[in-house]
Amino acid sequence: MNTEDRLKLVREVGEEIVLEEELKELLSKKKKFIAYDGFEPSGRIHIAQGILRAINVNKMVKAGAHFKMLVADWHGWANNKMGGDLDRIQNVGKYFIEVWKACDMDFENVEFVWASELLNNREYWKTVMQIARHSTVKRILRTVQIMGRSESESLQASHIIYPCMQAADIFHLKADICQLGMDQRKVNVLAREIGPSIGFWKPVIVSHHMLMGLNEPPKTEGKDAAERTIDLKMSKSKPDTAIFMTDTKEDIERKMNKAWCPERQTAENPVLEYCRYIVFEKFEAFEIKRPEKFGGNLTVKGYAKLEKLYGEGKIHPLDLKKATAYYINELVHPVREHFEKDKKAKALKELVESYQVTR
Repeated sequence: MNTEDRLKLVREVGEEIVLEEELKELLSKKKKFIAYDGFEPSGRIHIAQGILRAINVNKMVKAGAHFKMLVADWHGWANNKMGGDLDRIQNVGKYFIEVWKACDMDFENVEFVWASELLNNREYWKTVMQIARHSTVKRILRTVQIMGRSESESLQASHIIYPCMQAADIFHLKADICQLGMDQRKVNVLAREIGPSIGFWKPVIVSHHMLMGLNEPPKTEGKDAAERTIDLKMSKSKPDTAIFMTDTKEDIERKMNKAWCPERQTAENPVLEYCRYIVFEKFEAFEIKRPEKFGGNLTVKGYAKLEKLYGEGKIHPLDLKKATAYYINELVHPVREHFEKDKKAKALKELVESYQVTR
């Protein structure tokens, strides 16, 4: 592909790009580049982390990325995930990797790097210290939303170390592009600001969209776009508003049936979001089955057409929910099957799920 085609693919991933001119220059100079994302292993994995992540990674790979996925086990430990039990955190990390194995992530071009191995390097800690020395406590506190925290809550000292570590990750992974969610942009901006002053570079930021939860969006005022995104995003702490990668067909149908989906409303509508960011990425056509008295079956090609018809009131919310549940289940089914048929994966899933009960 030429530079413009590669740029188009990356734009499909990035809801926000900082800066696009730098991205274009990077793509024109490098046939292969390094992009990275990181994840805290914590509990079960939902479709935003599973299917949507695989879609975005595969697009970045197609655009020329060698993708490094950081298994942020020590970061999760610093953030008190899984009760602060590092062994459990690492088992959950292995579980996440098994899920991606079953949902079509391009493993030939994805490298999994464990933070616990990265941290063995003395130079890594030197970078963490340099970032800390070049930052005020106030500046670091502005980044704590990357951990799902707020400045107003009671924070531990580990929550101050965490952003310094995450900024250091970028440089020690040699990442040209930070390809994380919109909720992580503040620490990526920190790395851009500090990088050149401590002997590194300004990474390009390609922030992907955060999939909404199925509940009614909270009414918030006075927040910027990134903060609003965090308010809306799918959360595993509200299990009935998130679809997990091993949910049953019945679970998916029940949750989708309860989803917030006002008639004709196309903005901040989670059901339409799932169609846009997941269903139409995997299926060319979207079929709605309904009785003749309600217009009969309808086949829609392309998300823009679906949104238009829904906004015009030509598709009923219940029909949209039912069809969306069908396609989401089609995508989750291979993952369920993997954990049913692979004995090692099944044992790992059962172990992780036992943590949820005893946490």
